[in-house]
Amino acid sequence: MIVAEQQRGFTLVEVMVSLTILTMVLLGTVTGMRTLGNTQASIERATARVDEVRTVSGFLRGLMESAVVGGQGGLTLGGGSREATYFRLGEGYIEWKTNILFGEAYGGVHVVRIADEDGQLMLRWLEPELTRSSPEPWAEAPSRALVRDVEEFSIAVRETFSQDWRLDWEDSATAPALVRLQIKSAGRYWPDLILQVQR
Repeated sequence: MIVAEQQRGFTLVEVMVSLTILTMVLLGTVTGMRTLGNTQASIERATARVDEVRTVSGFLRGLMESAVVGGQGGLTLGGGSREATYFRLGEGYIEWKTNILFGEAYGGVHVVRIADEDGQLMLRWLEPELTRSSPEPWAEAPSRALVRDVEEFSIAVRETFSQDWRLDWEDSATAPALVRLQIKSAGRYWPDLILQVQR
């Protein structure tokens, strides 16, 4: 006598357990992928911020280290003696005379201004003679945005390395030893930028 083999399928309980396990595995995979995407976006934002801080601080450090300081003198091309040092500090801005290079062939001594203008940290530059030609020469000066979304910007200076930080600077014919820039942009504070003036 031949006994027929019984065909056996999955029970409803087995199917439900399998679907539950599959759902949990898929949910864990989707959650992990979402977390990975969020982490990658956070890392990219942090990296972009570090790059911005490094680039801007390096640029400003170079400008400050190239500051033109000293008493009377300097190359005048026959124009007589002129005051070499120019340094001004005001509410939300700082100006100084520096050697700056634009591109590969154009540059020289310019007066630069770093200021908070409508939520942007702006760099403006003029030839030294133009700063004396009108009371407010900066409105039409060439400019470039250094930092966007600026919420706070403050400047302090030290006359010497051992003195306290000051928020004012009266004598534009001399330069301080150190300049401190404090910046808050996009809801975060930058590390204090301490710039040394070459003297």
